[in-house]
Amino acid sequence: MTEILVLYYSHTGAVREMAQLVARGVEQVQDTSARLRTVPKVSPVSEATAPALAVVGAPYVELKDLEECAGLALGSPTRFGNMAAPLKHYFDSTSGLWLSGVLAGKPAALFCSTSSLHGGQEATLLSMMLPLLHHGMLVLGIPYTEPDLMTTRSGGTPYGASHIARHGAPPQLSDEERRLGQALGARLARTALKLAR
Repeated sequence: MTEILVLYYSHTGAVREMAQLVARGVEQVQDTSARLRTVPKVSPVSEATAPALAVVGAPYVELKDLEECAGLALGSPTRFGNMAAPLKHYFDSTSGLWLSGVLAGKPAALFCSTSSLHGGQEATLLSMMLPLLHHGMLVLGIPYTEPDLMTTRSGGTPYGASHIARHGAPPQLSDEERRLGQALGARLARTALKLAR
């Protein structure tokens, strides 16, 4: 079984819901499975610590999750056109994996959520690519052969799946956002299988 790591940080639940859709897309591809993982919040108080287990959502990621995966889907809310600090903090701890080259050649895909239409979705997805490119990963987007990419009036970009959360509203993904998230997961899984041959 080829396993894809779906790693995310979610503040209000929208990115967690997207991660579940990406995982569903992965598992639609025969002989692949998804491993959902998250990262703890980063506290501005140096003495604060996260609980040993995630309170909601997936378990916390460990370096071995990255080592063992055949591909990576990475998701984050947007923070001023950049990935959220908890996800960046986690990737700052992966230099040992970078030195060993364990991620080189593995496929990766990205997804994000913003609170507004022009909240920096594409800038965030591009910023999330940077550590993956340094690790030597093969970054995938969503091709325009996905019909929803041409017609969406909500999230969705060629750089990866995205969602417009609308500030203060509960997470409610559009039909296009749902289909594009699943399509991204399926594309990542198919690519991982091809590369494993």
